[in-house]
Amino acid sequence: MASNHAFEVAIELATRQRDGARNTLVQLRGHLARAQMQLHQLASYAQETRQRWSPREGAQLQPEVLRHQRQFLQRLEHTMQMQQGVVHEHEQRIARAAAVLAAAEARLASLRQVLERRLRALAQQQARREQKQTDELAMQRHVRGAGRQLTQGI
Repeated sequence: MASNHAFEVAIELATRQRDGARNTLVQLRGHLARAQMQLHQLASYAQETRQRWSPREGAQLQPEVLRHQRQFLQRLEHTMQMQQGVVHEHEQRIARAAAVLAAAEARLASLRQVLERRLRALAQQQARREQKQTDELAMQRHVRGAGRQLTQGI
């Protein structure tokens, strides 16, 4: 029974670890969604800026203005690349967290199976003991009954 208690404690600990891994994965997915949204916002802003700054027919822009626009768009592109790196890093973290969760779930399932096997084995042992006791009691009654018949027959 003490060893079953140890398994129950191990299952409780494994359950907490699995729940913690699941919560971590949920949080990381939220971080990824926010990072992807920021990337989408940057891309939309860059597209709007390009459209707004596209040269109109017959319009002449000062070289200084063109240079500033180019520099701004380059910085915006650089920021988008950095944000893509952040998104990629979040995806990698999610993959690692999913692997941790899968391992925790496998460990928990394994512990539960072992405990179930042990409980079935204990139940079988108890059933055998009860059957043995029943058989012994039936044998004793039979012997007593046969002994009475012998003494009554004399």
